[in-house]
Amino acid sequence: MANFHPLTVQSVKPLTPDAVAITFSIPKELIQTFIFSSGQYITIKKEIKGKELRRAYSISSSPKLDTITIGVKKVGNEGFSNYANTKIKAGDILEVMPPEGRFVFKPSNDTKNIIAFAAGSGITPIMSIANSVLSSNSTNKFILVYGNKSYKDTMFYTDLVKLQLEYANRFYIYFTNSQTKEDDALFGRIDTSTLNYVLKEKHTNISFDDYYLCGPEAMINLVTDTLKEEGVSNDAIHFELFTATEIKEELPQTDSGTSEVSVLVDDEEFSFSMDKKTIILDAVLKENIDAPYSCQGGVCSSCIAKVTEGKAEMSNNQILTDSEIEEGLILTCQARPTTASIKIDYDDV
Repeated sequence: MANFHPLTVQSVKPLTPDAVAITFSIPKELIQTFIFSSGQYITIKKEIKGKELRRAYSISSSPKLDTITIGVKKVGNEGFSNYANTKIKAGDILEVMPPEGRFVFKPSNDTKNIIAFAAGSGITPIMSIANSVLSSNSTNKFILVYGNKSYKDTMFYTDLVKLQLEYANRFYIYFTNSQTKEDDALFGRIDTSTLNYVLKEKHTNISFDDYYLCGPEAMINLVTDTLKEEGVSNDAIHFELFTATEIKEELPQTDSGTSEVSVLVDDEEFSFSMDKKTIILDAVLKENIDAPYSCQGGVCSSCIAKVTEGKAEMSNNQILTDSEIEEGLILTCQARPTTASIKIDYDDV
């Protein structure tokens, strides 16, 4: 199930002092495999210093292109993001998993008015969504509120300005800089006053169909709560976390002892015993089972599986809906078994 394909790096473009845009060429034989919807992500696999790393990065390019572009912001001096910003060059080949993700925009014939709130590298999927919204229907409108420290730290700044010029009457952007006061930008973080200014002063005449939120958890929670207070329904709010708050004190209390586990992956069944206090994905990988995974932080959807027998509890979930949890779906990177035996199916999702 975790199928990776070698893709060639076509170009590496600096975006900020600490971020680059990496564009992959898609060979003809893989065009169908790498078809994606705006908002989805790819997972890259790379061995660094003898350790295999998997990292998920949202696609910033339009689905209409025959390439895939991602934005990678450097975090720390080790790991894949550092490698991407200091080592990767055109001509390199990386192992890439086909696009996944539920944070998507589906074009339609109906006119759509969309507003998005992004902070930092949360702009990457929003870039793709904005392109799709604006190019799919000549009457669509897209409003973007984008928070950063300064213009210097703003990923895809030039691309956004070009987009604004191309769709002058349908694309409106509000740069929000928290550390510098600059021309044509709001000052401060994205907060309630920012929302009120954009929604109630600048665009009070627009009825929005959907709201897309991407970035740190604090920003997403604030915007979500504010929108709900204004009567926006849950169904209209779509979000994707780029960082998750670690909640150690709220981990589910599991019984001691072991659980007998049966795992189905690519129509092949595996059985083993595991400690109930161990994360299911960790136990699966320890058995050298090629299960799908990426972020291991509960903020992507790569490791979703269905519990067909037994029960499991998750410590963090920003992906699955209540109805999906009732159906038995879990994020295996966040779940522990709570019964003496459990069956996990990666295929039936």
